[in-house]
Amino acid sequence: MASSVWPGLPRGARGEQKALARSLRALEHLESILCGAPRLDSSPPSLPDLLPQMARLLGQVAEARRQSGGGPQEPGGAADFLAGFLTNLGQKVQQVAALFPAGNKTFWEGPGHRRQLTKLALIFSHMHTELRALFPEGQYCGHTYQLSMSQAQEFWRENCGKRCVLLWEDFEKLLSSRHPVKPGPMTQALKSTIDLTVSGHVSIFEFDVFTRLFQPWSSLLKNWTLLAVTHPGYMAFITYAEVKARLQTYLDKPGSYIFRLSCTRLGQWAIGYVSEDGQVLQTITLNKPLFQALREGQKKGFYLYPDGRNVNPDLSELEEVKDHRHIEVSQEQFQMYCTVNSTFELCKICAERDKDTRLKPCGHLLCYPCLESWQKAPSHTCPFCRHAIQGWEPVIIQPFPGNSGDQADKQVALGLCPRNSPLVAPPLPPRPDLLQRRDGDSEQTPGSSSPFLQLPRLRPPLALPQIGSFVSVPWDSTQTRAAGSQPEPRTQKMQSPGSLV
Repeated sequence: MASSVWPGLPRGARGEQKALARSLRALEHLESILCGAPRLDSSPPSLPDLLPQMARLLGQVAEARRQSGGGPQEPGGAADFLAGFLTNLGQKVQQVAALFPAGNKTFWEGPGHRRQLTKLALIFSHMHTELRALFPEGQYCGHTYQLSMSQAQEFWRENCGKRCVLLWEDFEKLLSSRHPVKPGPMTQALKSTIDLTVSGHVSIFEFDVFTRLFQPWSSLLKNWTLLAVTHPGYMAFITYAEVKARLQTYLDKPGSYIFRLSCTRLGQWAIGYVSEDGQVLQTITLNKPLFQALREGQKKGFYLYPDGRNVNPDLSELEEVKDHRHIEVSQEQFQMYCTVNSTFELCKICAERDKDTRLKPCGHLLCYPCLESWQKAPSHTCPFCRHAIQGWEPVIIQPFPGNSGDQADKQVALGLCPRNSPLVAPPLPPRPDLLQRRDGDSEQTPGSSSPFLQLPRLRPPLALPQIGSFVSVPWDSTQTRAAGSQPEPRTQKMQSPGSLV
């Protein structure tokens, strides 16, 4: 793709350093303005907390770029990204400062100005997360950034190479080549959804967030249309405190719900709803398409009335879209796991949740909470085969037809054991992906007389962080977290505007 003109900042390493220094001074000045203003709402994202974090990270970027001499000036690379980022940062600093005119303490307290301040705080939060993703500890990694969805990763790298950012006009043409969108209002709505930082550019990080939110890739814009354009439950640029305030109106209508982007875990959805006992709860959808989470919640009676309305949109047509991510359990796999009183679908790490994630490139399966905990460890390899993890994608395990009843009945029905006979499982349950016998590197499974149940010698399993079950817990207002901090519980009870999911 041809290089585009990037206005706003002078070219070269020297001009970049001047722009970084100017941005740091602007953040420091804005921080002093907010310190002298009336006390702001404590609900995150909090600008007084975000500004020093942003300044610290920009300082690391400036130092790294100074030591490297600015690096190569590749189109859509670090220099182009910083040019657009710093220009946008300067504009947003001015917009926040304009809400706090000197000597007028009540100007910003009106509903319109408070709402504008909230939106700007969210934009600052998104900008900080984006900068941290592409410049971790100040070091540029946009050319090696891995998108979460493998098909989105292939699409970006095949068309953009090592670029980490595109002008909106270039990105729109590129996306339309694969997912056509009607010009006019729909295109503007799409831009407002993808361009989280409201900069006129789309970074690889923003594209990653968008493709995770509206997965699967095969029906990306169809999902976006039904979930963000026409769905009454979708709320853009809204905070935890606003979710609570909005749902307080429907405490006498259990099943009322709204959903929004999680600002501390970009790429995931936060769904707030009114429970049967009239409480406001909030949950995070982990590695699951939103339409699937909404349909499951509807069946359970959690998500019935979007924003209190009586008509709940029908999302069944999105369920009909299937691609290679659907994995069907074969009869052989079904029978094999019946012999050890287990199922192919069960995650073999935690033995509590079903598999819903496939690692790249090895293809091993596990549940997303286990992957998330595993990635916190120093190792970035597959917990099963030690191959380097180069990405992952959500999958849906399609059980073997007739997979119902308890395991003993299944085994009896298949003739694998007589009724009332005890089921004795071997120490390690077999996995289909490891049942291929390797010459000179396999041994007979203890307690089994079947010649095919032979497993390769494995290293001792690595210890994973303890993973507890996700349940509704009281919201602890003392554990306030700024954007980008430690992950929150999956389901939380809203009692005070302490922390934002």
